[in-house]
Amino acid sequence: MTAVAVRYEKIKALGAEVLYVSTDKGPTLKAWHEHELSKMVEGGIPFPLICDPTAKIARAYGVLEEESGSAQRSRFLVDPEGLLQCFEVLGGSVGRNTDEIVRLLHAFRHTTATGEVTPADWQPGKETLKPSAAMMGHVWELWKPK
Repeated sequence: MTAVAVRYEKIKALGAEVLYVSTDKGPTLKAWHEHELSKMVEGGIPFPLICDPTAKIARAYGVLEEESGSAQRSRFLVDPEGLLQCFEVLGGSVGRNTDEIVRLLHAFRHTTATGEVTPADWQPGKETLKPSAAMMGHVWELWKPK
């Protein structure tokens, strides 16, 4: 979460918003922010920390660990129309790649604006593919993995 906070301005500049949802109760989340997170990120976490103590949100997104009542580490990218475009769920011992969030936002923004598609490992400014009927069966001529 703190790594996302460090990149928050980049994320906002791409037209996205971050919401952190936790199954922790409000006082627990507040104490964690005050005693830990605010020491890791100057000024504290700049986006909303939302309490989901009944796990309604975690259950709706399919990430609730019923036994513990906790949500799995996960992230979801939802477009302006409310459609889920991407999600990732990781084990609790593996950290997320926050640069990938920024890359995905660039890719979704680009594809929405141009109708082009981004191939595997695409980075902003790199070649994209322009879908067409003529491209069917010929993608190999236009793109190869590096």
